[in-house]
Amino acid sequence: MSASLDYPELFVSPDWLAANLGRGDVKIVDGSWHMPSAGRDARAEFKAGHIPGAVFFDIDRVADTSLPLPHMLPEPEMFADAAGAMGISEDDTIIIYDSVGLFSAARVWWTFSIMGAENVRILEGGLPAWKAAGFEVTDATPLTKPANFHPVFNARHVLDLADMRHEIAKGDALILDARPRGRFEGRDPEPREGLPSGHMPGAVSLPASDLIENGALVSRNKLDLLFAATGVAGRKPVITTCGSGVTAAIISLALAAVGHDNRALYDGSWTEWAGHKDSEIVKAE
Repeated sequence: MSASLDYPELFVSPDWLAANLGRGDVKIVDGSWHMPSAGRDARAEFKAGHIPGAVFFDIDRVADTSLPLPHMLPEPEMFADAAGAMGISEDDTIIIYDSVGLFSAARVWWTFSIMGAENVRILEGGLPAWKAAGFEVTDATPLTKPANFHPVFNARHVLDLADMRHEIAKGDALILDARPRGRFEGRDPEPREGLPSGHMPGAVSLPASDLIENGALVSRNKLDLLFAATGVAGRKPVITTCGSGVTAAIISLALAAVGHDNRALYDGSWTEWAGHKDSEIVKAE
């Protein structure tokens, strides 16, 4: 199974990237991010070794930092300034990777896509696969030429708290939660101190880990079975959520892989929802 073969519009292989490193329109982005509890510094790791020519995309800095929530989607103008400073335009072929395989790269893919970039793909297997294939990494500071990124914001693919409450009240959408099942059911604690676990009314558990194999999406056959089991069908609207909007993007990526365009990501996710005392929290019996 190869994600770059199963989903060529969303993934490239390490071999493809190595063969296209010199192309001026191919821009490589390290979108690594780690949970605070992991004790890892993604920026420091990038400086120590990254794919040649890659720039670092910090989801905590290229964000709306006026909000008390982590890595919230920035305003289009702010995003455009940041992308342009990295030498990226909306017409480029943008290749995203992370240091895990498939984790925060999905969030960066979603961010570029929602801002109007049309050719955004993920490196299959991420940095581990690149290294395993025998390709070099470098600690050299990337040389970038400023570019112009013209954002076209796709608002229908993102929801805020008010939108989420409205959708739950309507009851039309399928809500897929990417957190581990123990947190979804309220049995295991949330990693953010003081935040209760559980889930939103009507939500269905689909742990992001179920969608990943060898640092990429599972095969199309497995994906179809997983989505059928969770209720993804036809044009039914699907809302993805997780702890803070990172692994929800893995479900959004998987939905894109099967052509399900009627989807939106709840940006504040569980951190925002459970942080409001008037939000309903459901726990397993």
